[in-house]
Amino acid sequence: MKKLFSGLIILTSLFLVACGGTKEEKTETTVTKNPLKVGIVMATGGLGDKSFNDSAFRGLENAKKELGIDFKYVEPSSSAEDEQFLREYADAGYDLIVATGFQMRDAAEKVAKDYKNIKFAIIDDVVNEPNTRSLLFKEQEGSFLVGALAAMMTKTDTVGFVGAMQVPLIERFRSGFTQGAQYIKPDIKVLVSYVGSSNAFNDPVKGKEVAISQIRQGADVVYHAAGATGIGVIDATRESNVYALGVDSDQDDIAPGVVLTSMVKNVDVAVFETVKSVIDGNFTPGVYNFGIKENGVGTTDFRNTKDIIGAENIAKLEEIKQKISSGEIIVK
Repeated sequence: MKKLFSGLIILTSLFLVACGGTKEEKTETTVTKNPLKVGIVMATGGLGDKSFNDSAFRGLENAKKELGIDFKYVEPSSSAEDEQFLREYADAGYDLIVATGFQMRDAAEKVAKDYKNIKFAIIDDVVNEPNTRSLLFKEQEGSFLVGALAAMMTKTDTVGFVGAMQVPLIERFRSGFTQGAQYIKPDIKVLVSYVGSSNAFNDPVKGKEVAISQIRQGADVVYHAAGATGIGVIDATRESNVYALGVDSDQDDIAPGVVLTSMVKNVDVAVFETVKSVIDGNFTPGVYNFGIKENGVGTTDFRNTKDIIGAENIAKLEEIKQKISSGEIIVK
């Protein structure tokens, strides 16, 4: 019995040596890595715009769910606060800071220069700093698709475009929409209006007024590129029994059957991929462009309007999409 007990001690000792000991094993399993900290400053209009901001926020929500990040967001009351909030994130030691929108370009550039060890991303404009990734979209390509659809659906041969303000970004939407409409009907009339108020991206009342004016001039399909202001545009089309085209995010359910489709701008995809690049250790600065080929822009799936639009028109849109992707159609 004594020999058996001694043998058990020897076997137990050999087992512990072979496994490296229980103490080290316990230490290894308790080591945890701090989650990536991301801060985002929302553009004018804030969350709930059912457009640009909501899409960027959705990208971070997906990153939290799938990649385990922590993120915070802030909604400035005016663009004058942008730099302040970007600096607060930097002072707090956030790993990645996202500036949402072209109106933050100057603020993002200043802060990125002052915090060279922190990574930044800006959406819809370019900051040429070695720690900043600029995320741009080919809005003209997605707008070409909905412009073509507008021309297919109009009965008056008059369609409308409502932009928040006349700046290069919004002009890409307008130009693509016009080119797409004229691709289907060269002589179509495209009415163009800009909200231009002090709060151009968050003024649904003004958006509705501008859209009503276009409808009175014969527009029976109206496309907007105006953030939360576009909610007013959609309201006007619903009340006037004409069609609308949504923008940036999926706005089809705001007015089912009235919103033919939305020109989806996949800001969420670009934001998610940027976060992932930081986690994977392959974040690189520079300009990243997202068009139809890169799944950066497109349309929704027509879930409310397939019967209204018709299979033939939907097939035509798919054909146009493929031609843009292949380079056969060049959208200026």
